[in-house]
Amino acid sequence: MRRKFSIVPIVTVAAMLYAGAAAAEFAGPNRGITGNDIGGIFPYTPDVEGTYQQMAASYCARWHRLSHVTSVHRKYGDYVSFVCIDKPWMIH
Repeated sequence: MRRKFSIVPIVTVAAMLYAGAAAAEFAGPNRGITGNDIGGIFPYTPDVEGTYQQMAASYCARWHRLSHVTSVHRKYGDYVSFVCIDKPWMIH
C-alpha cells in the first residue's frame, strides 16, 4: 500500500525559514552597513582599517551623495559611523 504525502507542510516550513532568514538581514546592526540615505554605521574590525572611507563613499553613492566619516572607534566590536551629505552643486 502506498502512502500519499502532502507537500504543503514542507513548503510552508521552507517559506517560514526563508522569510525569517531574509528578515534577519535587515534587523539592525550586523556584518554589513546599517543605515539609510542620511548615514549609517558598520562594525569596526582591523580588516576595514584602510577601506572604511571607501565603504562609506560607496554606500552614500547609492543616493548620489558624498560621505563624511564622523567617528572611528578602533576597538573590535565598536562601530564606524558616517553621514551622507548632498553635493554642494546639487539642487533637489
